[in-house]
Amino acid sequence: MTTMLAAKERKEFQNSALTQLRNQGNIPSVVYGKNEESKSIVVKNADLIKTINEVGRNGIISLDVNGNSHDVILADYQYDAIKREILHADFLYINMSTEVHAQVRVALTGTSKGVEDGGVLQQSLHELNITAKPREIPETIEVNISNIRVNQTIKIGGIKKTYSNITINHEDEEVIVSVLAPRQEEEISTGEKQGGEIPENEEGKETKDSHES
Repeated sequence: MTTMLAAKERKEFQNSALTQLRNQGNIPSVVYGKNEESKSIVVKNADLIKTINEVGRNGIISLDVNGNSHDVILADYQYDAIKREILHADFLYINMSTEVHAQVRVALTGTSKGVEDGGVLQQSLHELNITAKPREIPETIEVNISNIRVNQTIKIGGIKKTYSNITINHEDEEVIVSVLAPRQEEEISTGEKQGGEIPENEEGKETKDSHES
């Protein structure tokens, strides 16, 4: 399914102008892609939220910029968790026959036997980087955890056959989810088995190609 999203090209780039746009219910954005001219644009916050709800996080959007429509996907966005609003969005021009990179959320299904036995579920990967043609990008990558027990894991290599129509850009040995023994989970939580460094939260981080200019 493709949904139309209206946008306007923007010429103002100062922080004060961007703040004013957001206060008016708009989202400063950029659209870019291979062999296409990058454009700084603005879309209405309510329209973008509605579009995401209709097509999904990785759905195909018909972006209308000043009357010219292009197929795009929402490549990335910057999100303010406190205000619960999108601050900036990156759109990527797409060709339906050409593969693109996308971030897809991992959705765990089932109930782990290890958890039923008292183990503690630990999810190491919440999103996966994939390569696929636009219409083959899944909304989520489902991982069935029903059969994993205490001290067992599910790794990237274990799900690749299920999603053979896409390329999952992770090493086979990367752990998606594991079930820890209760004592082991406690040690990890208190930092006894790791250095205590908090990994940087990448969610909503803009891509290298995006900018507010």
